[in-house]
Amino acid sequence: MGFKCGIVGLPNVGKSTLFNALTQTAAAQAANYPFCTIEPNVGDVAVPDERLDVLAPIAGSKEIIPTRLTFVDIAGLVRGASKGEGLGNQFLANIRECDAIAHVVRCFEDGDITHVEGAINPTADIETIETELMLADLDSLEKRATALEKRAKNNDKEAKELFDLMSRCLVLLREGRPARLVEVKPEERKAFVGLGLLSSKPVLYVCNVEESAAENGNDFSGLVAAHATREGAQAVVVSAKIESEIAVLPQAEQRDYLDAVGLTEPGLNRVIRSGYALLGLITYFTVGPKEARAWTITTGTRAPQAAAVIHSDFEKGFIRAETVAYADYVASRGEAGAREAGKFRLEGKEYIVADGDVLHFRFAN
Repeated sequence: MGFKCGIVGLPNVGKSTLFNALTQTAAAQAANYPFCTIEPNVGDVAVPDERLDVLAPIAGSKEIIPTRLTFVDIAGLVRGASKGEGLGNQFLANIRECDAIAHVVRCFEDGDITHVEGAINPTADIETIETELMLADLDSLEKRATALEKRAKNNDKEAKELFDLMSRCLVLLREGRPARLVEVKPEERKAFVGLGLLSSKPVLYVCNVEESAAENGNDFSGLVAAHATREGAQAVVVSAKIESEIAVLPQAEQRDYLDAVGLTEPGLNRVIRSGYALLGLITYFTVGPKEARAWTITTGTRAPQAAAVIHSDFEKGFIRAETVAYADYVASRGEAGAREAGKFRLEGKEYIVADGDVLHFRFAN
């Protein structure tokens, strides 16, 4: 189950520097975890999770394998991308293939690095990219709406329902508001995703600040945070310059570097975790002598579908899930202790897996 987060931004905002730091971090993990660069602009990175470091010693696991998230470095956008300016068509097509957007916003002054719009204005930068996405969506929906409306007027029930959904999206887009703000009924969710609207993607704003503002941000990042709050999005502060320097250091030296710049952890950890949360993802674990491993599922996933992430045969022949909550597993010092404490549970096909569950699946061959 792969989840992609596309990194977007105007030229010269630090987008590629951030992506390179992510991929360098992943490459440095290669001695311990599987890693490959799928394409030059795609990086597969581990999701930081301290719980694995706690579970592994309890289970005597020889190896730790974290769950992963894919980041895609998408070509820089320029005004007019929705009409094909610059690499507009490629940019829009790449976003369409992603599950969420990490929007890097320049929140630093530097006379040596020109800004494509001539001045540092993070709110205006956000509006530039949002506008291009919304214009592309507006064009796409308006082209489809006429034919669909005709079918709806001929009492095509499916067409009427889809036209109603599209009409609500069009109202928002014409008001200059992204499609992700439309109210979607649970039964419409599949159709909404099927529209493939660029502005419907959940957004994480990544505020790229100067080194001195890496911990608490600055006035520019404050503007971005306020914008994110207004639209129910998330924002994190990082210094791409610091992250690129941390990424190339040996693991043993990274802690000293972080202490020296006053950070408790790399900012990229926050980006990865926020991207994970943005996609509505949670983690469950399988542990044993061979490995302690994290697995990614979406919130609300039932046990058989969670098992399918490991292997499709697990879902087909699902019998039950032997389950211990993370806190109970740790407190009981493992499965045997959890059994004795009455914290070991047998769950069936309707069980909704919780974040942190330690699971063992039983299935029929």
